[in-house]
Amino acid sequence: MLMVSAAALPLAAQDTQPALQAYPVPAGSHPHDVAPAPDGSVWYTAQNRGELGRLDPASGETVHIPLGAGSRPHGVIVGPDGAAWVTDGGMNAIVRVDADTEAISVYPLPPEHRNANLNTAAFDGSGVLWFTGQNGIYGRLDPASAEMTVYDAPRGRGPYGITATPDGDIYYASLAGSYVGYIDLETGEVTVLEPPTPNQGARRVWSDSQGRIWVSEWDAGHVSVYDPTDESWQTWPLPGDSPRAYAVYVDDRDVVWLSDFTANTLVSFDPATETFTSYPLPSPVSQVRQILGRPGEVWGAESAADQLVVIRTGESE
Repeated sequence: MLMVSAAALPLAAQDTQPALQAYPVPAGSHPHDVAPAPDGSVWYTAQNRGELGRLDPASGETVHIPLGAGSRPHGVIVGPDGAAWVTDGGMNAIVRVDADTEAISVYPLPPEHRNANLNTAAFDGSGVLWFTGQNGIYGRLDPASAEMTVYDAPRGRGPYGITATPDGDIYYASLAGSYVGYIDLETGEVTVLEPPTPNQGARRVWSDSQGRIWVSEWDAGHVSVYDPTDESWQTWPLPGDSPRAYAVYVDDRDVVWLSDFTANTLVSFDPATETFTSYPLPSPVSQVRQILGRPGEVWGAESAADQLVVIRTGESE
């Protein structure tokens, strides 16, 4: 376990709220995904170091937990049990890290699914973990029994971002397949949902409070939303020239957040007014690959700059 103390780096004062603050993490971490925890700390995957990091925003201190030989962690979320759950592409396994003891449990994929290139995970309404692998799989892990099932994805390569709705349904995005998949939780079968823009490169997905599915379209530079109640789609281009929409997250106010690699910004989108607001990132090259939050806070990982960033939204944007 590695501990590093680092002072938080505030951005220069801006004319408008909300405020953005940056926290450095150990050099070479390449933080990929980030997950705020109920106790106020923030988990992040230190992908290049094969470790799971934990930031204390109050002190700026970080702790790193080695996950195992060959580890290259990609995604991290906080499960219903309060533990950190990691999709580890290097170990080809789901990894659980206990929040209190830091004990590690490893759930390898079956040998016939080597090199799945695991990406992200989400818990359904029954507490089952669903996950994606960009080399053409999706799967489920029941934490109660440790039973794992892996499925071949429609169109092969591509499954990337995944999300659960408030009702516990599961949807994922296929980057190479340019579709959104709805998983039947009983059969494991996938219904392919086609965004309006062909070859849009659906990268990540997130549900809002109404169960609508928001999609970041990497190749098209759009954000789209799918409404399961009437199977309708709406699409908006991000502001600027040649945007590249990577991450998407919907906060507690149903404001949609995205990262734009081209503009090196975080972008919020208000569905009520259909307006975007851009927030320049503090590093010249940031590459925020994932966004997650908790009430009043929106967190991202600057994978190219070894920093975490937070926008504290408060009551209003």
